[in-house]
Amino acid sequence: MTVKERLAAQAAEVEAYLRAGFGGFLRETGVPGGLLAAMEYSLLAGGKRLRPCLCLTFAALHGASPESVMPFAAGFEIIHTYSLIHDDLPAMDDDDLRRGRPSNHKVHGEAAAILAGDGLLTEAFGCMGRAWPAIPAERVLAALAEAVGAAGAAGMVGGQVLDMEYTARAGVTLAELAGMQALKTGALLTASCVCGAILAGADGDGLARARDYGAAVGAAFQIVDDILDEIGDAASLGKPVGSDREQGKNTYPSLVGLDESRRLAEARVEAALAAIAVYQGPAADFLRELARYIVVRAQ
Repeated sequence: MTVKERLAAQAAEVEAYLRAGFGGFLRETGVPGGLLAAMEYSLLAGGKRLRPCLCLTFAALHGASPESVMPFAAGFEIIHTYSLIHDDLPAMDDDDLRRGRPSNHKVHGEAAAILAGDGLLTEAFGCMGRAWPAIPAERVLAALAEAVGAAGAAGMVGGQVLDMEYTARAGVTLAELAGMQALKTGALLTASCVCGAILAGADGDGLARARDYGAAVGAAFQIVDDILDEIGDAASLGKPVGSDREQGKNTYPSLVGLDESRRLAEARVEAALAAIAVYQGPAADFLRELARYIVVRAQ
């Protein structure tokens, strides 16, 4: 099975849980129909489901079953989806296309899109909490603290603020750009890896390796995203291309060019591979293939 096939197979399992498990819970609790429709419009729109796949794989690397970790792993996709809905809003990145179809606010209106994002973010932590009792409460609580830190003001939200501050600003350094992207994109990807290890009961060395891998993969992922905004096409990416340049965003290609951006992405992949070099087996092999696959997209 290729890395794309394995990623698709795991994504399908996450999708099934989001539809039946999480979606069923929302319907049982009586969420208003219009709000539920707006939430599910974006949540069930497909995608790589990379964050839950990382969480599930790091959990498997340390001996936990997918079934026990799935509620927590799915929570990362729910948080990610909320962030996409809000990022696309006119007050933020003002994008009309997401995953190959109109952005949430273009279909449901701005107010409904804001509330759908609010609902998803809040419900995500409830979904994560349902990993207990299959996983000991102390592990679930530790993983929740990690996820909150990654999604909150000192993580993804703070990164979005810096992204807006840096837009059209001259003199942004490569270190500033890397720091912003480590929060906006890298924090949640890193937490996905670390939480999988926490939930499986990994020791300190295992947690450090998960954090190093996640940070490196997150950096590579965002550099490649910057590259694809320059050279990709909307049909394959499912979102507008060239919007970063039009909005005056500082990106890796705008600061160092495409060739150096590719080199930096490859260096981050090598760092990710070094972090998990001590591991063997299917889960470790998948993580290695996944890291390499990220930069292949930018060739």
